[in-house]
Amino acid sequence: MTILTAEPERVIVDFPLRGEWVAGSTPAERIPSHGSNRLGQRFAYDFVRIEREREDWKFFRPSLTAYVLFGIRLEDCYGWGEPIHAPFDGTIVTAKDGWAERKRLHLLTDFAVVLKNTLFFDPEKTKDLRSVLGNHVTLKMRDEEIYAFFAHARCGSVQVHEGDQVTAGQHLADVGHSGNSTAPHLHFHLMDRANIIEAQGVPCSFREYQALDGDVWKVVTEGIPGKREFIRYGEPSAVS
Repeated sequence: MTILTAEPERVIVDFPLRGEWVAGSTPAERIPSHGSNRLGQRFAYDFVRIEREREDWKFFRPSLTAYVLFGIRLEDCYGWGEPIHAPFDGTIVTAKDGWAERKRLHLLTDFAVVLKNTLFFDPEKTKDLRSVLGNHVTLKMRDEEIYAFFAHARCGSVQVHEGDQVTAGQHLADVGHSGNSTAPHLHFHLMDRANIIEAQGVPCSFREYQALDGDVWKVVTEGIPGKREFIRYGEPSAVS
């Protein structure tokens, strides 16, 4: 059983993606953001790319009918394959790749996988956590006991190896749909140790990004993206 003490201080890091994204899960909405403190994810974010002009959370190019009835291809999802960048300088302590993604997304199939993992997944009894975490990377902050965790990466996209020294902005992997995922997205959180089974989450905010306020992009510093708030960092991206 995890015993929580006073919340640690918020850590400021760079945003790990480029272009335009929304937060499907965020500690701005609730804590724990994913409904659980397990696996260090008390303050975790999920970032997904969707069509800004729609209100139905559409993250793919085909029609909703095609998604519900037949499923869609991974390459037809807006965020799939987008690069994930290091949010600070540090050392790679975990780099796990090779877990296959489901080549087609389907509403019922993907939620069945999530339900199965919710009911039966036990991290202390599972040797390979990729069934839930997917392909993933853990990055230790230089000179600090702060660890960034990136989950659900595209199979074959991990660019780093354990022990590598990386700099802020370096390409680590690509956004994918591996493990416990219902749409291509980045699960990102900070934690206080490398062992994700024992880790407790650490709150974080992002040094700078832009948030959409009506029709105007406004600069936010040291911010925590809100639920379904459109944000962007670096070069703007066009969803088409």
